[in-house]
Amino acid sequence: MEIENDDGVTHRFRIVGYDEIFGRKDYISIDSPMARALLKKEVGDLAVVNTPAGEASWYVNAIEYVKP
Repeated sequence: MEIENDDGVTHRFRIVGYDEIFGRKDYISIDSPMARALLKKEVGDLAVVNTPAGEASWYVNAIEYVKP
């Protein structure tokens, strides 16, 4: 998945189960606030994530499945 904020900052990552994350910077847990906000989103959708610093908005640029 690739997401982008209003400042043009992009992130690419894979949403996985908590037991698959170890040692991978590009994986996020399905239980994380970011993953929960992105569930059922489609390309072009806006996801609002609640963070300790307040709400963060991210646009979905791409969704793909790449076999590990």
